[in-house]
Amino acid sequence: MRQEEDLLGAIELDDTAYYGINTLRAVKNFNLTGRRVNIELIKAIVQIKQAAIITNYGIDNISEDKKEVILKACQEIFTGKFDGEFILDALQGGAGTSTNMMVNEVIANRAIELLGGQKGDYSIIHPNEDVNASQSTNDVYPTAVRIAALKLLIPLSEEVAKLQEELQVKEREFANYLKLGRTQLQDAVPITLGQEFSAYAETISRDRWRLFKVAERLKQVNLGGTAVGTGLNAPRKYIFKVVKELRNITGLNLAHAENMIDNTQNLDVFVEVSGLLKALAVNLNKIANDLRLLSSGPRGGIAEIKLPKVQVGSSIMPGKVNPVIPEAINQLAFLVISNDQAITLAAQSGQLELNVMIPLLADKLLESLTVLKRGVKIFRERCIEGIEANKERCEELLEDSLGLLTALNPYLGYKLTTEIAKDVLNKGKKVRESILDRGIFSEEELNQILRPSQMTHPGIAAEKLYNTLKARK
Repeated sequence: MRQEEDLLGAIELDDTAYYGINTLRAVKNFNLTGRRVNIELIKAIVQIKQAAIITNYGIDNISEDKKEVILKACQEIFTGKFDGEFILDALQGGAGTSTNMMVNEVIANRAIELLGGQKGDYSIIHPNEDVNASQSTNDVYPTAVRIAALKLLIPLSEEVAKLQEELQVKEREFANYLKLGRTQLQDAVPITLGQEFSAYAETISRDRWRLFKVAERLKQVNLGGTAVGTGLNAPRKYIFKVVKELRNITGLNLAHAENMIDNTQNLDVFVEVSGLLKALAVNLNKIANDLRLLSSGPRGGIAEIKLPKVQVGSSIMPGKVNPVIPEAINQLAFLVISNDQAITLAAQSGQLELNVMIPLLADKLLESLTVLKRGVKIFRERCIEGIEANKERCEELLEDSLGLLTALNPYLGYKLTTEIAKDVLNKGKKVRESILDRGIFSEEELNQILRPSQMTHPGIAAEKLYNTLKARK
């Protein structure tokens, strides 16, 4: 065991632990969720420490030997070798100070060890004075959230693009599959299955564009602003060089915030990002719902499409296969939507120069980005790619539907068309049969009007015939 001391007194730690007294106190204080700080956030903080130490060395604020050993410790941590040392709960008081100090302590103790010293001997490398030099949690933590979010946003955007492209593949594949459209879950007018999938593709394309644009909003960072954005205790040379160094390390086009005080206290950009993630979740949920409805059956439902069979559906009903992938996407959407509410509440709860609720915001934002990336990929690979059209069922439901009668409105007027609809419903007749029995049109004329392909485009179905009949009158 080793002993470390702080303002509140001494505490014993296991000799093998790379974290220190600040971390251990926080672990005891914040045993809340059972989930640790998101590892992407940890990696982002480590990259900030790398940028800070290089910059501090460049302005003669730290020695070369300390710089080299701290950088080596950071590089080792970034590989995942010390992931088990970051034991702090995701939710915590202190605006992220405990997380920042946890990273400082792990880096410092590994650097001490590399120099041949004993962990906890901070006379060699100090977590605050060396690893945290020219920094505050209040500029490190928000900057790290931005970096982590950008790192997760890039692969999510790529997955959304792939989903859009796959929906466009289905749009082309199903372009000639005529079917019944529905409004308010009731029969409406004809549409093609390809047209339905075109709407899904267009919806996801908007999400793709939104995510692409919002990334720019995350690139403004307050690193160098220290405690409240004024830059106190950070040398002027450091403030202007550290973000440039961070750009080189992260590969992200980060920019120095024009107003670091604003960037330190206000978290509305994260609300904006979360809102767009919520929009994506809403759209995924709607598509998943539609697929569940269109595939319902296989005998007692709509059954116009067939979803891939990915697992057995029931412990009691043989042969049952459920739409489990869309169901999972529904639940994922609910999670992201609820996370957005938590993010909104956290962002609005800031006071004066700092928002202490940022750990909750960080946890929920990074969770939403992570689960959406996984979910969109699963949705595409395990569901969308394998969807098949049931052409016969599409035609059967369309031919039996009152939706065909809408095309007769220009020819017969609403009143007479309604009377024909009553005949169809009350006498159990087919639409075509009921119309032909009245002798209003010849079979050839009726076929022209009720040709479904005519009714899936703008204008009056069989417009040339309509004009001919109109001229006779």
